[in-house]
Amino acid sequence: MLALCCGCAGPGGGDEGRAPGAPTGVTAEAGSATSVHVMWNALSGVSAYEVYRGTTKVGDVPGSAHMLDVTRLAPSTAYVFTVRARDDEGRLGPRSREVRATTPAAVAADRSAPTPPGRATGRAAGSRAVQLSWTAATDDRKVVSYDIFQGGVKIHSVGGGQTATVVTGLRPGTRYSFTVRARDAADNLSPAGAAVRLSTAPGDDEGRDTAPADFRATTHRADGAYYIDLAWVPPRVDGVVTEYQIQLDGQAVTSLVWGGTPPRDRATHSFYVGREAGAGHRVRLRARLPDGTWGAFTAERVVTTEDDPEDTHER
Repeated sequence: MLALCCGCAGPGGGDEGRAPGAPTGVTAEAGSATSVHVMWNALSGVSAYEVYRGTTKVGDVPGSAHMLDVTRLAPSTAYVFTVRARDDEGRLGPRSREVRATTPAAVAADRSAPTPPGRATGRAAGSRAVQLSWTAATDDRKVVSYDIFQGGVKIHSVGGGQTATVVTGLRPGTRYSFTVRARDAADNLSPAGAAVRLSTAPGDDEGRDTAPADFRATTHRADGAYYIDLAWVPPRVDGVVTEYQIQLDGQAVTSLVWGGTPPRDRATHSFYVGREAGAGHRVRLRARLPDGTWGAFTAERVVTTEDDPEDTHER
């Protein structure tokens, strides 16, 4: 099953005279019985972010960050979170899409922390991202989440059933040290596992290894209308990619979400672009990674609609 969201807004910044756009890539994951970790993609030209639980603002985050641990929550409770961006002039943008998270049940008198995660490994994914994986920690009750630290600073959190993630937004040609710690429902935090030291590649490829591969775009005509046909190979990341965003002529126009089993080897999609012959279009694609962040865009393809319904065109 494939769900489409046409005209979805893509990431943006605080253009002069306008409020910032809505933050994208928002995710929420329970960190313990009383906390939820909220993350989003960074926007340019933003001085701060506001995080809301329902209609209540629960935190202000500086523009240089894009995550918040929302604490003092109730166990076994479902919550809804949104994020808004604020620029240097104080203009507040629209809310992001809603994301939901449910805290697990509280565990009485649990003072035993999980064991450290084991056998952590990683690799650079281009110049602005790395992939990390580790073996599961154990706990006398249950591991609820894993916290990822860069140096001594927490930068990310994933669910207790996940043992891999992609860290994005890094600097090219830079050496980093990452550690992982496990957390249980009582908020007991394990010691850190062994550090993973990685260097990002030089250059500025926006983490090209996280982009879909072998991306192709052609056009066809049917019933007097024109369509762009896309084909690609999902990025090789730890986990399953279920969502993609298509950008047409510099604007995000469609989000694709697989509700069933997503493709692992080759994916295809076709979408309507109008009835004008000889119209040129620029198209590219990116994937939402298993940790909720967006990967890099593919190379841009240029296609032209033509009169001949049998012809397909790409360059």
